[in-house]
Amino acid sequence: MLTVTIIGADGQLGSDLVTAFCNHGDEVQAVAHRDLEITDPEAARRVLQESGPQVIVNTAAMHHVENCEREPEKAYAVNALGARNLALAARDLGAVLVHVSTDYVFDGSKKSPYLETDTPQPLNVYGNTKLAGEYFVRSLLSRHFVLRTSALYGKAPCRAKGGLNFVDLMLKLARERGEVRVVDDEYVSPTSTRDLAAQIVALSRVDEYGLYHATAEGSCSWYEFAREIFAIADVKVKLMVAPPGAFPAKVPRPAYSVLENRALNTRGLNRFRPWAEGLAEYLGCRQPQLGENAS
Repeated sequence: MLTVTIIGADGQLGSDLVTAFCNHGDEVQAVAHRDLEITDPEAARRVLQESGPQVIVNTAAMHHVENCEREPEKAYAVNALGARNLALAARDLGAVLVHVSTDYVFDGSKKSPYLETDTPQPLNVYGNTKLAGEYFVRSLLSRHFVLRTSALYGKAPCRAKGGLNFVDLMLKLARERGEVRVVDDEYVSPTSTRDLAAQIVALSRVDEYGLYHATAEGSCSWYEFAREIFAIADVKVKLMVAPPGAFPAKVPRPAYSVLENRALNTRGLNRFRPWAEGLAEYLGCRQPQLGENAS
């Protein structure tokens, strides 16, 4: 049994982490976003010293890409300095820190799955501040797991996206409009927060510390993702490919955000399944609600 503190426990990933660690028989302290401002180093140290965890999982971040661009100082304070504060507190406690990062540390120009050894080149403030957070954790604390993930969705509301993840948004639009347009030239690996939580629990049991890519297996365009959502949910909707420029981005984003779990595979630690399997399970859990979306 481990003692685990989860920072951001009321978020999409955090809520599934609480469940996953509890189901594994661990003692969990759930720290919600309102309970700790990670930009305050003394507060971070105090909260963690009170619980004395063996493992700290940080899911807290400023995720909203446009807001990060408008408020770069705040984004840096949360995503970079916040990670630094937790790394220093973990080092003082002798604890392991699992820090969740993003595919947005890359610019998407490679056009083949990114490896942990590829050089990051963020396109926006969000990606730059998350990368800075990675560097703080990796330089300050030897016992760390930095996990880059992609296109997360889960049962808890997505705080950065108005409460809706991509899956729920597609179902909502299908219900309200009967037709949906989605881009077909941007690629991701849709990852269930439940699957990522299971991977984090598995990593907490080993000492293979370092940088990992941690996404569902395989990849698809956002259009293909939407098509699979509607197929599994048996939703009748007119799905169309959005023409170029239909949804002009306010902030540059990588068009290709596919990560390869090379380090997990090399060390025999990969617990991820194909992305469509995770999606089917997620939609199966939402089955009572899906009838509202079908036509």
